[in-house]
Amino acid sequence: MRKTALLLKLCMNAFGLSKHAVAEDKEDVDVLLIGGGIMSATLGAYLQELEPDWSVTMVERLDKVAEESSNGWNNAGTGHSALAELNYTPEKADGSVDISKAIDINESFQVSRQFWAALVQKGVLHHPRSFINTTPHMSLVFGDDNVNFLRKRYEALQKSTLFRGMEYSEDAAQIAQWVPLMMQGRDPQQKVAATRTPIGTDVNFGEITRQLIASLTKSPNFNLKTRHEVRDITRNADGSWQVTLADLNNNGAKKLIRAKRLFIGAGGAALPLLQKTGIPEAKNYAGFPVGGSFLVTENQAVVKQHLAKVYGKASVGAPPMSVPHMDTRMLDGKQVLLFGPFATFSTRFLKTGSLWDMFGSVTASNLLPMVRVGLDNFNLVKYLVSQLLLSDDDRHTALKAYFPQAKKEDWHLVQAGQRVQIIKKDAKKGGVLRLGTEVVTSQDGTVSALLGASPGASTAAPIMLNLMQQVFKEQFATPEWQAKLKAMIPCYGQKLNGNISATEQELAETSRILQLDYAPMTPAAANDEASLSTAVAGK
Repeated sequence: MRKTALLLKLCMNAFGLSKHAVAEDKEDVDVLLIGGGIMSATLGAYLQELEPDWSVTMVERLDKVAEESSNGWNNAGTGHSALAELNYTPEKADGSVDISKAIDINESFQVSRQFWAALVQKGVLHHPRSFINTTPHMSLVFGDDNVNFLRKRYEALQKSTLFRGMEYSEDAAQIAQWVPLMMQGRDPQQKVAATRTPIGTDVNFGEITRQLIASLTKSPNFNLKTRHEVRDITRNADGSWQVTLADLNNNGAKKLIRAKRLFIGAGGAALPLLQKTGIPEAKNYAGFPVGGSFLVTENQAVVKQHLAKVYGKASVGAPPMSVPHMDTRMLDGKQVLLFGPFATFSTRFLKTGSLWDMFGSVTASNLLPMVRVGLDNFNLVKYLVSQLLLSDDDRHTALKAYFPQAKKEDWHLVQAGQRVQIIKKDAKKGGVLRLGTEVVTSQDGTVSALLGASPGASTAAPIMLNLMQQVFKEQFATPEWQAKLKAMIPCYGQKLNGNISATEQELAETSRILQLDYAPMTPAAANDEASLSTAVAGK
């Protein structure tokens, strides 16, 4: 036996190996996070607080984290709270406006604010203004029909205590005070209307991701592997998962990780990775990639005249992420202005992906749903074709509809990230195009994945809360976890809508910690809001 061990050692030394180096090729972990974006980072941050002794490994295909969907230049950066996004408040057949989704999204974003504030206090996140800044959120529309819709939307939102402080105007002079660039040179006869909420935010999700992961790497139980690509995922006899990696730092050398729990948060690449697991739930999904580009100006003489995220009305057939908006952004330490997006199309599921991504995700189980969705969404196809045919002059004309005096030489085109819309099997229609994000879990909870797009990153904190409730059921129900979650998210487990005192306290406290602008209500306004709160609660 000793001779065999000695021979093995001699052979290993001869090839420049050690016992430690061989062991590194196989790794056992409690949780494996695939993808170095905001979702994996958020889940990792939760687990660091809840179960610091668990071993957690994160693998990322690129050489840095937060370089795909979470990157500031690839992400619209709106702290999505439904203050401005008109697609979250659809008009119903009877002409009324449905605000239920807007309420849900606003509630979710408040959870994210509380989560980030708690991590600032713990020293996990640093310098709040490096990742979140007060930026008013506005909706701006033109023409009688759109003005009527916006007025109805505003009136409907006033029935919710979450949207207090929103202002509405059809007065061009008032709107010009809010967004002078968008009103200068505009036809004075054009019918316009706008809403404005001063407490909106611009968020750099790439910076949040980098700071979260930097904190995770300080733990001896966390391991970050960049330039490692997942090649295969198989189930072990004991219910754990074996993930085969290619180490791109080492000529694609094979590495194995055995994980008790597996989370796939790889943006557009989540679907093909989920398919590799072979779980039945993966067969219900297909993906349709949609990209985007933005016109950008860094001319500070222009940029400093506009401080707002202004959303317009989407074109017929346009996907949600293609709603036109003129955005104040803080990127790479400076303020810039973006307009768009202009839809692009590629069969890639990631900006740095392969042209074979979409074709490789097609299976016998999702082909029919994809065909069905294509037939049922001809307007989307027509819209994408029209966008692909746009010239530079066409894009400048679109910009001038929102910024009449824009000079072409001040703006340049940048390519944003890829988004993959969910296509899901449907018993009646065969397949439907699903908007937003969706958590997919295996029946035993050992595999989970996040599919879809907007509002995505803005609601990462509540999304991961819901995911943990599904995949860590026993731990989630314990008093220890509940107490820690309540400490991180004071409003955890309660609805803010209709509870004006809780909403006021949450906004004031998170604004203080995150260094955001917030003006507490006057006593008179508080009395008016208390009446609204009672009315909402009584419905």
